[in-house]
Amino acid sequence: MAEDTPTTDDDGGRPGAFDHLFTPAVRDGLGEAGYGSWRAIDAPDAVSLSFGFPFPESFPNDELAAAAEAVFEAEGGAAMQYGGGEYADRLAEAIAERERDRGIDCDAGNVLLTNGATHAIDVVAHAFLDRGDHVFVEAPTFMGTLKLFANYGVEVAGFETDDEGLDVGAVAAELESRTAEGRPLPKLLYTIPTFQNPTGTTLSRDRRERLLDLAEEYDFVVVEDDAYGDLRYGGDDVAPLKALDETGRVVRVGTFSKTVAPGVRTGWILGDDEPLDTVGRIRAGGTNTFTQSVLGYYCTEGGFEGNVAELRAAYEKRRDHILACLDDHMPEAAEWTDPDGGFFVWVELPEGIDAEELLPRAADEGVTYLPGEMFFPDDRGENGLRLSFSYVSLDEMERGIEALARATRSALRERRPR
Repeated sequence: MAEDTPTTDDDGGRPGAFDHLFTPAVRDGLGEAGYGSWRAIDAPDAVSLSFGFPFPESFPNDELAAAAEAVFEAEGGAAMQYGGGEYADRLAEAIAERERDRGIDCDAGNVLLTNGATHAIDVVAHAFLDRGDHVFVEAPTFMGTLKLFANYGVEVAGFETDDEGLDVGAVAAELESRTAEGRPLPKLLYTIPTFQNPTGTTLSRDRRERLLDLAEEYDFVVVEDDAYGDLRYGGDDVAPLKALDETGRVVRVGTFSKTVAPGVRTGWILGDDEPLDTVGRIRAGGTNTFTQSVLGYYCTEGGFEGNVAELRAAYEKRRDHILACLDDHMPEAAEWTDPDGGFFVWVELPEGIDAEELLPRAADEGVTYLPGEMFFPDDRGENGLRLSFSYVSLDEMERGIEALARATRSALRERRPR
């Protein structure tokens, strides 16, 4: 099994020749696993419930090919130039129209296209964060964003979640305490409020409103990451944070990676004029305008909405299946979330079982997952783990959960006194 192991240089880990030239934040992270290293958690013969990848049959290959052909026919070489052609321009308006349908007051001028959601978050971080600044996050949260914040040398504080999402009351108490004691307040609060990665939970309407009140009261920006908002399989819709934002405190991030394909590498930032103009000015490098042209055609004339409806039905079946498998096979002492959408289920193992220590045994039994500690900015999460139901087949999913149950029961037997 290939695991996340720090790399060292050829001389056995002594400082490299260029270490003194790296930024302080980079030097602090030397020897640690980098962004995307979790994708190395694999075992050749095991079912991987690690990856939050769309299943390959979900990709609209024929529709995208037809869209590319139509773009070339309509625009010729203009589609390949800097800035792209008319269809590239249409994409921002298509995104704004869908966001207006969610209740967000916006137009195409409020949309800044990026090379995926991670690029979007990185651009926002670049605009707001200096070394030593403070950021609040959910705990657990997406490990990729934790790695990204580490690049900026900021202090990250994590706040627990429950069935209603982020514990906003705990955030309020910490803000009040920091103010009374003269300690630094956050510049940003990063949240995945809808079908959160990794727990699948959704922040309630009351907590969303309270969070926005806190942002105004304590003068910080809320980064709303909505990678999974289109993929609801149950429950009632909850208005996006940006739809409830009356003071411009929310910067919203979206992506086509889950509703079209990760390979299109196209995301966006949606914000009010002042923050968006500043973020746009500091964004380095160009975006893929040809891909944006293809997506512009696909979203306006090529069947995007119909494909999203099919995705919801397919992922709902997968979500229901993994929950049934967990019910059927896992020990009673284990607990897990019941998401209304997205790609993930968060599992809490029985007390005393460390998910990272269990992983080699689970791989031998026939399954891999992501250990919970990867999703925390501190030392918590040892008995939690993330399972993805988005990628593997239903049969593989069942085999994987059976393997996880065998590994868990084996660890339980060893833990019990003889």
